[in-house]
Order: sequence, then C-alpha cells, then structure tokens
Amino acid sequence: MASANPETLSFVERYTARTRELFPGIMVAIMVAVAAKFLSEHYATPAMLLALLLGIAISFLGEEGKAVQGVAFSARTLLRLGVALLGVRVSMTLMMGLGWDLIALVVGGVLATIAFGLAIARFFGHKWRFAFLTAGSVAICGASAAMAISAILPKDERSEERLIFTVLGVTVLSTIAMIAYPILVRTLGMNDVAGGVFLGGTIHDVAQVVGAGFSISEQTGDTATLVKLFRVAMLAPIVLVASLIIRRFTEMDEGGDRPPILPGFVIGFLVLAAASSFGLIPPVISDFLSQASRWLLLVAIAAVGMKTNLKQVLSVGGAAIALIIVETLFIAGVILGGMTFLT
Repeated sequence: MASANPETLSFVERYTARTRELFPGIMVAIMVAVAAKFLSEHYATPAMLLALLLGIAISFLGEEGKAVQGVAFSARTLLRLGVALLGVRVSMTLMMGLGWDLIALVVGGVLATIAFGLAIARFFGHKWRFAFLTAGSVAICGASAAMAISAILPKDERSEERLIFTVLGVTVLSTIAMIAYPILVRTLGMNDVAGGVFLGGTIHDVAQVVGAGFSISEQTGDTATLVKLFRVAMLAPIVLVASLIIRRFTEMDEGGDRPPILPGFVIGFLVLAAASSFGLIPPVISDFLSQASRWLLLVAIAAVGMKTNLKQVLSVGGAAIALIIVETLFIAGVILGGMTFLT
C-alpha cells in the first residue's frame, strides 16, 4: 500500500506518525537516564557523567535503526526544554540577600573566566567556539551551561565531540572539586559564609556544590547553593548576548543557518526566572518543574552520548584537557583573591 502524502494527512495523523517515529529513541534515552540515576544513588557518582558514559556505550543506537530520530529529538529539543525549566530555580529576590559586594565578585568571576578562556585558547591550539564552550561551562553551571551554549554555537562536523568532551571534563573536575575544595576551605580557616561563597563560586555543577557545602555545615551548604544559583541565573543573559554577537559576526556558518536572534529556551528561562522571582509559581509546581528540568537534562545528555563516537571525542587531545583545567584553576583563583580583598 502506498504511503499517504504528508500534505494530505490531518494534524492528528501527522502528530501520531511523528510520535511513532520519535518514541523508540526517546524511550531508550529515558531508560539510560533512569539507569544512570539508579547507579548514581547507589555508587555516589554524578548522574550526568553516568548518563553520558552509558549513552556512549550504546552509541550504535543513535547511528542507525528506529531510535535515530528520537535520540536526535532528545539531544536537541528535550535539552532546550530542560534548560528553559532551570529558570524556576532562580529567585533574584532571594539572591539579592548576598549583598552587592558578593554579587559583584560572582559576576566578575564568571565574566573574567569566559574572557580568560577566549584569550588563552589559541595558545592551546583551539579556536573561539571550543574556548567559549569550555570557559562558559566552567564559569556558569557545568554540564547544563555546556549544553545551552552548544545550542547557540554555529555547527560543524566536530560540534558533538566538543560538547561531549566539555561535559565529561567539567563533570569530572566538579567531582574532584567536591572532594578537594572542602579540605581547602578547612585548611585556609574560612568561616561558614566564606567557605560557602568559595564553593558556590567555583565548583561547576549544582549537585557537587550542594554536596561540598553541606559536607562542612548547614550554613555553608545554604550559602554555597545560593551563590551557585546566582551563577545559574547568569546563564540566560550570557547566552542571549553571545547569540546576538554570534549572529552578527558568523555569517560563514558551515551549516548555512545563523543562530536565532533570541533562542526560545532563553525566553523560557527568563520568563520562569521572572515568575519565580515575583513569587508567581506555587512551591509545588516549582518543585515539579525543577525535578522535570533535572530529568530532561539527564535524558538529553544520555541522548547526546548515544550520538557520539568515543574515539573521536578522545581525539580532542591533551591540550583541551589542559585548557579546561587552567580555566577551572583560574575561576578558583579569582574568587579566592576577591574574597581576600573583600575581607
């Protein structure tokens, strides 16, 4: 029987056909995310890292077969939805309680780290795309920032490899920092607030910030989480400004399409952040959307792993590893130096 012309199908029929096309790949990505979450809770390993590695292990499913379309949908659309929902975790009213001096320090640390990464990348043999991707993920919020920034960068044949490497790098370094930085805080004799500012201002991923902060004290954990969420709040404006600059100066995009003038997921992030800041979102809904964001990002990173060839990722080389380590040390130095100046 000849297949129907898509133009003659009703909306419901097109929707049903599209759902059937995407379902296998989405379900595989969800299964990988669930497995990663289960393992992370039993073996104290970051769920993002596990989802990425498990996805890479079954990457053949993202290359051919019925799952391909759903995997691509998960890696792109579900990723952007997850980033947009991060906005519910932002409350500018609460964050203003940090005080203008600490806010200036955090903002300065984020901007300085991105500028530093862009400035030194060429000495490591890398161009601005990889520099912005790694520096932005180190400066803002780790894997989530890496995926958001990747979504606005002009695409080429190595875009997926750079994203996978960056997610791996910041997740591993964030885990190391979660163990090492509390020791440094105690060694330097920081009080609970100072320790929280340092941890929240330097560790890449939110989960590791929480783990490091509450391993010292409840006050340190609360302060670290608040500082970290302020860094998360900077994701939308930085991505917005970057997308405008990229759109203006990258007409040579190999894919033929310039990034949108205002990415939809950035609009979603800003709307939800504003609603959260004004107390317009009930706590129950806020908690639900926050959990949904975590799961969507976990499913998305599993899908990204399924689209990736590990050998190609590892070919990024030692210089890339050195770059992301130097950027990590730089933001730690900036925050520590700034705190010394403020006190």
